[in-house]
Amino acid sequence: MKKALSLTLIILTLPVLLISQSPLTIEKIMQGNRFTGISPENPQWSPSGNTLYFTWSQHADSLPSLFVITPSNKIPHKLTTAERKNLPSFYGTYNRARSLMAYSKNGDLFLMEIKTGKIRQITSTSTFENNPLFSLNEEKILFTSGNNIFSWDLNDGTFSQLTDIRTGKEKPEEPLYANDREKWLYEEQLDLFKTLAERKEKREIERKEDKKLEPERPKVIYTGQGMVRSVKMSPDSRHIIWQSAKTVEDKRTIIPGYVTESGYTEEIQSRSKVGVSSYSSGIPGIYDISNDTIYEVKIKDIPDVTEKREISFRDPVWSDDGKMTVVDIYSGDNKDRWIMLLDIKTGELKLLDRQHDEAWIGGPGIGYGQFGWLSDNKTIYFQSEESGYSHLYTFDVTTGQKKALTSGKFEVYDLTLSSDKKTWYFISNETDPGIRELYSMPVGGGARTRLTNFNGGVEFELSPDEKYFALRVSFANIPWELYIMENKEKAVPQKITESTTPDFRAYNWRIPEFVSFRASDGVQVPARLYKPESQVKNGAAVIFVHGAGYLQNAHRWWSSYSNEYMFHNFLADNGYTVLDIDYRGSAGYGRDWRTAIYRFMGGKDLDDHVDGAKYLVDQHQVDPQKIGIYGGSYGGFITLMAMFTKPGTFRAGAALRAVTDWAHYNHGYTSDILNTPLTDSLAYKKSSPIYYAEGLEGALLICHGMIDDNVHFQDVVRLVQRLIELGKENWELAVYPLEQHGFIEPSSWTDEYKRIYKLFEENLK
Repeated sequence: MKKALSLTLIILTLPVLLISQSPLTIEKIMQGNRFTGISPENPQWSPSGNTLYFTWSQHADSLPSLFVITPSNKIPHKLTTAERKNLPSFYGTYNRARSLMAYSKNGDLFLMEIKTGKIRQITSTSTFENNPLFSLNEEKILFTSGNNIFSWDLNDGTFSQLTDIRTGKEKPEEPLYANDREKWLYEEQLDLFKTLAERKEKREIERKEDKKLEPERPKVIYTGQGMVRSVKMSPDSRHIIWQSAKTVEDKRTIIPGYVTESGYTEEIQSRSKVGVSSYSSGIPGIYDISNDTIYEVKIKDIPDVTEKREISFRDPVWSDDGKMTVVDIYSGDNKDRWIMLLDIKTGELKLLDRQHDEAWIGGPGIGYGQFGWLSDNKTIYFQSEESGYSHLYTFDVTTGQKKALTSGKFEVYDLTLSSDKKTWYFISNETDPGIRELYSMPVGGGARTRLTNFNGGVEFELSPDEKYFALRVSFANIPWELYIMENKEKAVPQKITESTTPDFRAYNWRIPEFVSFRASDGVQVPARLYKPESQVKNGAAVIFVHGAGYLQNAHRWWSSYSNEYMFHNFLADNGYTVLDIDYRGSAGYGRDWRTAIYRFMGGKDLDDHVDGAKYLVDQHQVDPQKIGIYGGSYGGFITLMAMFTKPGTFRAGAALRAVTDWAHYNHGYTSDILNTPLTDSLAYKKSSPIYYAEGLEGALLICHGMIDDNVHFQDVVRLVQRLIELGKENWELAVYPLEQHGFIEPSSWTDEYKRIYKLFEENLK
């Protein structure tokens, strides 16, 4: 009897043993960079262009540091602390001859001679000076400090304060009397006593004389209640323009930290919830210095804008000759973008280009994207989704002629204009949505030259002398490495770094199959497919849902979800088929794909995953009763919607750091897609898993960091209470007291993914 009982116990515990057929282990791959190696990041050229700096580590167990190479000596050298301390800033502003660069470092200003490398320190103060610019005549450097503009004369080294803009209202002088009775007494005293009257007259004369002796100061400008920001001076130094913003008082979420150094529970103040923007932007103000007048930009000139409609202005951008300026303006609901010519003398606006989207304005290079003037001082450039894809346009402000420089079913990224403004450099995915390569093109458009041919992912940094590119390159199964390439046709890139560890290289990492399947509405949906070997294939499948919403993952470069990529190899080793879908709402496929989730998250994006499950069954011999789904953040949200609203499709799901109720997420992201709960409550109820929790049938694992300041832990606690009240039993919650939204600790990653694997092993096999 005892033997039979023991045998029974052994049989019952077998499913929990989680036997693996992979040479990989979850503990190993969840070490992250310690296992893969540390890729080079942030390549930055010296101002002269003859030295390249980048962050890297040659050994996975050491911290990243700053390394340096030159085009002639490409062996990376690690900088010492002293060398790093003496480095100039990598970002500054040049004079027209590019012989001088002004920059800010640690809050002080410096001037560098490019040819000799000689550096002159301009300021050394406890205040913060930044944003240096050469004046139009290049005799002075203008800079900001404390939201005011100052100048430094290159010839004699003198400083001048050019603006004195202050928040609030001017305080009136203290009155000599508070009411009519006190006024009568005051005037009677002066009438009765000659000495008092003479002393008063003498004080007034002395005050006027002292005023004449005071040095000339800029006019004090009070902006009202708004917080002053972004003070700019026109290139001719005749006008000042500034913006102001009010901090919106709204209740914020408190995040308790339970595991703390103090031993006490500590509170973290986090964001508010959707429906209230953190700041309310004011109308830009202008001060005409010579005429001593203050006025506002005339918003009445903006089409379909009233005083009640919230708008926000980007900083004005002047032409190189300083004669014209344009401003980029967005509506608070992000459905309109206006590019307008600003008459700084009057505050009047003239419409140049309007972009409208019934969903929301977005796409590569739009928002705080590329925007400026060409060398003719009459043509501006910008990106727009007018054609359905984000492309480069120019607009002649004198003739009103608009021209598309690129077109087609692809998008333009990371636009860079050469110093002489004759050549464009940019990344494009025109060969394939999952491939990004470097291109060049004449400033007026025309034939594009493909400068790289990796068929993976490319990022670039052009040297200031424009002789070289620093490239970061990766592939689906190879992390990012650094290359150097000359800026000329048919140049051969030279690899600089080798970052992966021996342990990483010892495994034969899969290149996923890049596939597409037909969705129920007829469109082709791109995806990555990981297939197991036939001898271990078990008929089970897992669908991974990438996060971030507007992000691309079914591409041919190293994924930002590297831990998940390695986990998918582990799953395939153990017989699972894995599908990773660029569902509707993902980046890289144009405007219609981007906005397909408008007013219904968990609609077409979820349908794509249901159709993906059908594709696996129809095309890859997957058992329809053995399909699981998992993902984090937006991927966790889709997982919850799948488990609650698509019964029978997914037998098990793991929702990691998931949004459960969009009314509890942030304003900037959510209001674009769902409007606000007060104006569009239906969109929020249609899109929020918490309203569908009664539909849970399969096994659900929920994992969440307790100090998550992005998707608050409160969000998942509310869902848990809902599941309890509904009497649901087939779910479990794992919490991580020291993790925020993106997990950091390998121990947390390991625990989380062991639970995910256990969930699939117990329910899909």
